[in-house]
Amino acid sequence: MPGPGRNGTRGEIEKSKDFGKAIKRLAKELTIFILPIIIAVILAAAGSIIAINIPGKLSDVVNEISSGLTQGMNYDAVWGLTIFVASLQVVSAVFEIVEGFIMTDVSNKFARVLRNRISAKVNKLPLKFFDDNQTGDTLSRITNDVDSIAQSLNESLATLVAAVTLLVGVITMMFVTNWTMALTAVASGLIGFFFVSIILKKSQKYFSARQRELGKINSHIEEIYSGLNVVKAYNGKSEANNEFNNLNQKVYDANRKSQFLSGLMPPAMHFIGNFGYVAVCVVGAILVTNNIISFGTIIAFIIYVRMFTSPLSQIAQSLNYLQLSAAASERVFEFLDETEMPDQKDQKVHLDRDKVKGYIEFKNVKFGYNDDKLIIKDFSAKATPGQKIAIVGPTGAGKTTMVNLLMKFYDIKDGDILIDGVSIHDLKRENIHELFTMVLQDTWLFAGTIKQNIVYNRKDVSDKKIDDVIKTVGLTHFINTLPKGIDAEIRDNDSVSAGQRQLLTIARGMIEDSPFLILDEATSNVDTRTEEFVQKAMDKLAHGRTSFIIAHRLSTIKNADLILVMKDGNVIETGTHDELLKKNGFYAELYNSQFQH
Repeated sequence: MPGPGRNGTRGEIEKSKDFGKAIKRLAKELTIFILPIIIAVILAAAGSIIAINIPGKLSDVVNEISSGLTQGMNYDAVWGLTIFVASLQVVSAVFEIVEGFIMTDVSNKFARVLRNRISAKVNKLPLKFFDDNQTGDTLSRITNDVDSIAQSLNESLATLVAAVTLLVGVITMMFVTNWTMALTAVASGLIGFFFVSIILKKSQKYFSARQRELGKINSHIEEIYSGLNVVKAYNGKSEANNEFNNLNQKVYDANRKSQFLSGLMPPAMHFIGNFGYVAVCVVGAILVTNNIISFGTIIAFIIYVRMFTSPLSQIAQSLNYLQLSAAASERVFEFLDETEMPDQKDQKVHLDRDKVKGYIEFKNVKFGYNDDKLIIKDFSAKATPGQKIAIVGPTGAGKTTMVNLLMKFYDIKDGDILIDGVSIHDLKRENIHELFTMVLQDTWLFAGTIKQNIVYNRKDVSDKKIDDVIKTVGLTHFINTLPKGIDAEIRDNDSVSAGQRQLLTIARGMIEDSPFLILDEATSNVDTRTEEFVQKAMDKLAHGRTSFIIAHRLSTIKNADLILVMKDGNVIETGTHDELLKKNGFYAELYNSQFQH
């Protein structure tokens, strides 16, 4: 039955997708924020352009001071140039601050959009997706991967644009100033570019592995935590720890390799920068000696070299973040691209829950989780209004699968299911779900008060109705023992016994008050005495409703109007309890096996 996704084994991503494709997809998704991104890019570029002009002005200051030493100092000119340079620095800093604010806002809004899309996607995915994928891995995509995208975009996008703008501008200014020294500086920079390209090629697979392994370790933690009692009861601590240590080692290895390789870029660029300084100083000294350039030109070029290597380092760092973003976006967009349940826009028929009569018919239903293997081979049955129908059979016979098909959690392969003569193919899933009250074997309570758990998703429920349901189910004594009664918070699952949790879910089902009722081993977690009490409550709940009861304890369905005995996906016997016992067939064998020792 639906509930928390089963922790099935998910096939690993065979290899990292192309870095360029991942970035292209990310850029396409970011077009919804194109205006603020353009503004941020313009500000970043403008700040870089302003910064490019600073060395030239500083060169003018140095030349003014140099000429002043021999011809007399023009303090007004020096002071004016100094103020102008300082103003350029201030304006550049303001642009950078505003650009940083915009990109922080854009990256966090984009993360919010991705989470909203993931949340909407979850409700559109078929139940099979959650059967086949680990819950922890899906949660990791929603949390770790989305956060990684937001962080890397904030750190990389505008910085990359500003760095490229600055780099192009600096190269242009260097060639305008002196082509010989410009070639000297650019040659040293090309060595850095070559080194960065090698690192990018090697490190991308480790960034992808990092995100993938994080998903695996989160899946393991979620799986062990949710089944902690079983792990302890079967002394599985050592095995669980070994598996955790194995997964943790893989995360460590992927992190170490990706961060080591990406960490090589800044020191490499620092080395290239220092090498450029030496080359510019040597070449500049030769040119000054030959009276080709002035001393101020050397000062300008030293600043240009710093400005040249700085964007190289920024580009390297930005590409590092973009690698992380690409690796995370692969996983997020892979989830968003998962096949959804069939569209329901053509399904116009709507059944009013207050006017439904209660007829249900299964007509030659066939279904299989895989196309090559049918579980339900040819199921046919009819239910009339107010009838209590029990579905029994051995494990794997297809009992719960039939209910999943009835609720349209899965689409049938062949045949049809009719509700009041209307095919479920013509009804929306939401319409079908509001027609049924489901009380499952797997109980589910959320953090909130007792009242909130009982009234879940229902509005305008009177206190009197809540009290009546509590008395009917037998929760009065339990609630009276709580300090705040019905307003007591459920903070810890261990504070509520399995039987009490089951009774609370039964009370929730009574509040729902739908025309159809599905009970899937609803009394499995209560003791024998409570079961008898709950059974009476179930009879009261089922009165006047078409009910389907899945049971393994056949003593609980003796009073069913019709019992369907399933085996290997087919109904092999039908009748009441007494009729089936008289046939002395498969049902009688199942029933009598309960009393054999």
